[in-house]
Amino acid sequence: MAEKTISNLDRRPSESTTDTESYEPRQQEGGYAAWSTVMGSVLIYYAASGLMNSFGFFQDYYSKELLHHIPAPNIAFIGTLQMALCNIFASISGALCDRYGVKVSILHQPSADGELTKSQYLYIGSGTGMVVSLLILTYIPTSQFLLVLMTQGLMLGLSTAFAVQPALTVVGQHFKDKRALVMSLVCIGSSLGGIGFPLMFNKLVPRLGFANALRIACLKIALCYSIALFLSTSKHSNNPERKSRTPLIDFGGFRDFRYAVLCVGMWFTILGLWIPAYYIKTYTAAAYGNNDISQYFLCIINGCSIVGAIFAGTMGDRIGRLNLLWPMVLMSGCLCLFLWLLSTSMPTLVLFISMYGFFSSSVSALPASIIGQITPDDKLGARTGAFFSLISAASLGGTPIAGALISDANSRDGYRWLILFSGTALVLGSVFMLASRLLHTQDLRKKW
Repeated sequence: MAEKTISNLDRRPSESTTDTESYEPRQQEGGYAAWSTVMGSVLIYYAASGLMNSFGFFQDYYSKELLHHIPAPNIAFIGTLQMALCNIFASISGALCDRYGVKVSILHQPSADGELTKSQYLYIGSGTGMVVSLLILTYIPTSQFLLVLMTQGLMLGLSTAFAVQPALTVVGQHFKDKRALVMSLVCIGSSLGGIGFPLMFNKLVPRLGFANALRIACLKIALCYSIALFLSTSKHSNNPERKSRTPLIDFGGFRDFRYAVLCVGMWFTILGLWIPAYYIKTYTAAAYGNNDISQYFLCIINGCSIVGAIFAGTMGDRIGRLNLLWPMVLMSGCLCLFLWLLSTSMPTLVLFISMYGFFSSSVSALPASIIGQITPDDKLGARTGAFFSLISAASLGGTPIAGALISDANSRDGYRWLILFSGTALVLGSVFMLASRLLHTQDLRKKW
């Protein structure tokens, strides 16, 4: 009975759509093409989003070596610019994926009108841009902040944008009832990358140097993109007229109040979400001195987020995705306000980052599938992209604002306002998410 309820919700058109924007007929889920696409998207998230999740390593390395004279908030702006650009251009890349897919025409089902030929630039262009950006970064001399900002923040951010959103969109086209689970599996790629890249950099940089470590990362990224390009397939609309009318940027979803309030909740959530990952190493050095454990903190966060993403995807499909998202975000905020703020020992700090990685993973795993419940399939990429493009200001400003709140970078108490800012933003985000949930139905026992 529960499965029937969620299926009806998935088929129900959004209040922001017109009568002509009905859903496509339901097709059977699964099969080789669907699951190979999931695997391809996991590889894209490993390479693209995983590298973004590893910026905590770059933050620490730049502050000590390459950009040692630059204030921490300025260095953090490099990572947040990359993330913000990825969100801003998500609407365009998602809409392009809606129209053309992600396949290279020579590999799968070439069309006479050349549509798939246009689509090849999504994954190929993104992968090429990432590799070129990292190669340029290897030649930048010490203390050239502007060059690092333009290369890693601007160029790498733009390159990543044209793969991350399409990787989610093509998976959403193949699944409905299991959409939260498979999108969570895709997001696991991001966490795996957030483990693999920092471990690789921590081992290779002392032995081979920063430049050679980046060159090896380029080879890994190129391999991931090549395999993903071979595995991934897209489903296109059967209605050519509707397909031709699909805009590149579709903000029509904001006419649905549920969608709009959820976006406000995500805005506050993203404002505080990445602060622990960016500053946990510098906080640890200030509070407890340099130690060997802190270099693995990013890996611990991302490792626990794998478990959290699987939990969120599985339970989200069972009890309701939005039913699960808001309490997990609330718990993430409470962990900052109570466990991190009041921690006085290293074991307590390890407990915090482990639990934070578990609960905060829902923010990556669930929102896209929630949007899919109130969005027609042929607009899924454009409206998911529009949703995330509007929260780009939060991803751009959150960590630099938090860095500016550090009163003393060499003491534990100097990070008090940073921690309060992160926790408060997450709690506010959960409140708006709860409001969005109540707009669907005020009975919280119902699956949504």
